[in-house]
Amino acid sequence: MQKNTLKQLYIDELNGIYDAEKQLIKALPKMANAAASQELRSGFQEHLEQTKGHVERLQQIFSALEEKPTGKKCRGMQGLVIEGSEMIEEDFQEDVKDAGLISAAQRVEHYEIAAYGTVRTYASVLGEETAVMLLEQTLEEEELTDEKLTELAKAINAQAAVSQPEEADEAPESNRKANAARSH
Repeated sequence: MQKNTLKQLYIDELNGIYDAEKQLIKALPKMANAAASQELRSGFQEHLEQTKGHVERLQQIFSALEEKPTGKKCRGMQGLVIEGSEMIEEDFQEDVKDAGLISAAQRVEHYEIAAYGTVRTYASVLGEETAVMLLEQTLEEEELTDEKLTELAKAINAQAAVSQPEEADEAPESNRKANAARSH
């Protein structure tokens, strides 16, 4: 059946966001465990609790619309979660990995900010005032999380820039031999 109305698009988008949030509930604990910085780990754990609240708000919206989430797969979030998982698996020095985790998390936040901003606008046009309020609350939390990540990134990126991996102290074998030959 062809979908012809803004309300159908709105519900479709809500389903995608619902799936995105459910994917994040699974991904955030992994990101928290991978973080070396206690502040970053705590930030991921805090956002996990917020994300559970986002799901509850979406459920309220679905209930008011007399709809149930369909389980529509959010491919955009799926890709972002995969990128975050790949960062977790990378063999970077701790501060550098934390910088990469923040980068992955901010891409997620920007995706969510765009999605929530869009559905909030749809809800407003459709006269869904309770949904507008709920979506605005979530949007503000997503924006605040992005700001916190930016602040955290300033310190962690600076640490990552000056951190030297342990193997940097060891000269490659060819350099040691060349230096030894010159010193004789």
